[in-house]
Amino acid sequence: MSTQVVTPRIRGFVSVNAHPDGCAAEVRRQVAVVRAGLVGRRTGNVLVIGSSTGYGLATLVAAAFGLRAQVLGVCLERPADGERTGSAGWYNLAEAHRLARAEGLQLRSVNGDAFSREVKQRVVDELKARFGPLDYVVYSLAAPRRVSPDGAVTWQSALKSIGAPYTGKAIDLRGDAVVDAGIEPASEQEVADTVRVMGGEDWADWLALFADEHLLNDGCRAIAYSYVGPEVTQQIYRFGTIGRAKEHLEVTAEQLHARLADAHGGGAWVSVQTAVVTQASAAIPGVSLYISILFAVLRERGLWEGTIEQIVRLFRDHVAPGVTPVVDAQRRIRLDDRELAAAVQVEVAARWARVRTANLHELSDYAGYKRAFAQLFGFGVDGVDYGQPTELERPLE
Repeated sequence: MSTQVVTPRIRGFVSVNAHPDGCAAEVRRQVAVVRAGLVGRRTGNVLVIGSSTGYGLATLVAAAFGLRAQVLGVCLERPADGERTGSAGWYNLAEAHRLARAEGLQLRSVNGDAFSREVKQRVVDELKARFGPLDYVVYSLAAPRRVSPDGAVTWQSALKSIGAPYTGKAIDLRGDAVVDAGIEPASEQEVADTVRVMGGEDWADWLALFADEHLLNDGCRAIAYSYVGPEVTQQIYRFGTIGRAKEHLEVTAEQLHARLADAHGGGAWVSVQTAVVTQASAAIPGVSLYISILFAVLRERGLWEGTIEQIVRLFRDHVAPGVTPVVDAQRRIRLDDRELAAAVQVEVAARWARVRTANLHELSDYAGYKRAFAQLFGFGVDGVDYGQPTELERPLE
């Protein structure tokens, strides 16, 4: 056993440690939101690929504690090692597992590289041994790189614009200042590699494997998460390398939908989420500033939602058993309706034009953004005594 006082070591958009108690408290808060919003819903077997943080973790929590499903998660996380803390995702899942055991729910995790053949086979073996065919396959994988199945090639994603350099406002997270940011456009190879990492190819590989192994129930629903965003971020996001990958994801959803509908009476959908604080989004120039302004506007109007609130709405209104998804003209579920409401975006654009370092806190919720970012790693969570030693070693099983 290893106990220590854990203090945050956050550098820009990277945290090198995590607080076990803070992560656990955040998971318990998500469970409470789910219990209030998904009462009476039930389903069977759910697989969440990318299950330890962000929308994937929220999906796992909603499925287990709201839908009372048998849930298998796939993640790549790090346990504690001596005096080194585990990763935030590890501590998130450790608490989710603990709560599930206490309630007699089946929640299990496969920890490893979800792109690899080995992990895919481990998932197949786990499903056959303990679960059976799947009712939901949720793809929420966010990874910076992908190794080809034969191990011969590594594709690296790039957060860049396409065609022309990106220039625009951003927040220097180290200095808490509004600055002008610039980034060179991606090469053709960087665009292609980003699509290989963040597009729909791996999602399709998982579904093909499950079809071959007879692990898809009739009516199985496949869901993947995406983002569109407003005009002020489109040059670096939707019209950039990430956006190209998301377009590929949406095309893949159409192909998977036809296959699942024909073979299993189910379907596949991309759910377009609203902007939230994640470690990945913090690395994209301009996005942290945009989210800070957006959060202020949404909170002033009573429209703000976090990851768990959105996932509750996704299941309740669109993909729970017996519910027909409401989709746009491109057959996408839209959870970004509050973010992209015309009145919201008019106000965001006006503040974006005016924002400077001197008025950053007046025009945005930058303090809330920083608090939410720290909470990703278990810091700044209400009710946690950060002056007390805590146990670093937390088991998943």
